[in-house]
Amino acid sequence: MDITDFTAELLAFGEPTHFEPAFARIRNELFAQLAAHGFRSIALETDRVAALDGGFSHGLGEVEANQQLLAWLHEYNETADEPLAFHGFDAPTEMFSAPSPRRYLEHVRDYLGLDADIAALTGDDERWSRSEAILDPAASPGASPDARELRVIADDLLMALDARVETTARAEWDRARIHATAGLDLLRYHAASARPGDRDTRIARLAGARAVIMARNLLDIHGSQPGRTLVFAHNAHLGSGAGAIVASRLGDRYAFVAGSLGHSEALGLGEPAADTYEGQLQRDTETWKLTTEIPAGHTRDDTDRRYAPLTRELLAAADAVLHIA
Repeated sequence: MDITDFTAELLAFGEPTHFEPAFARIRNELFAQLAAHGFRSIALETDRVAALDGGFSHGLGEVEANQQLLAWLHEYNETADEPLAFHGFDAPTEMFSAPSPRRYLEHVRDYLGLDADIAALTGDDERWSRSEAILDPAASPGASPDARELRVIADDLLMALDARVETTARAEWDRARIHATAGLDLLRYHAASARPGDRDTRIARLAGARAVIMARNLLDIHGSQPGRTLVFAHNAHLGSGAGAIVASRLGDRYAFVAGSLGHSEALGLGEPAADTYEGQLQRDTETWKLTTEIPAGHTRDDTDRRYAPLTRELLAAADAVLHIA
């Protein structure tokens, strides 16, 4: 099949690892094709605020194909009648840290021209961003009286934004609203980190909070962005988590293509066993292929944490598989 055969408004292309560069390169090729078929934007697994200025979080700015994508978008938009947009849809969180909400809320305050001493409530940014604030509930400022007051302020800022009728500087209003949402989401995330529980419970809780943030951002992009959007992120986010939430809202307007990998020198990953899902896909693939024929098989067990192999649950959620040999 061809990638342009999909009719979904949000077409999600997953990768099973962030460490094999072939997926991002193929993503760029596919988006160039899709741009000629009604797609007007691309959304990546990176901080939504950072993406406003073409930036990346989670170290993804070091991926060469991501820089190539930005350069291609800039060149395309110089002559395009309908420019293409670049979005991030992730929260500004790392694995074991999350920043202070201060600069996000101050951006909104300044846009609205209000007088609120947000820094007095947040205090030192490091008390929010240090890893202990996520790993140890007792070290988290997320449930403090200051944090609760900040959530009220953030909610009031968001209401003031929504009440404002902006006709001449809509782009700046959009930017302010994205900052407001990010600040409020960070306060919610820190509040979740302050709740007690064993390590596994807390990690699952924070992963769930991140999934909700990602899903809300994708739905917001879908509702505010003209045309169709290609979404690119890890399979784990698009086949379950955020993807499951979005799929429940959009139905067949959301489609998920699971990424699959045969072998990789970059990962030290050898050939898959013939009776695995990847082994079945590998048999007749020279470089890569896109197929809706989901193979029978079982999950490969020759991988490390850098590669998430295909599973029965992931394939059940997929509309197609893109396999790279």
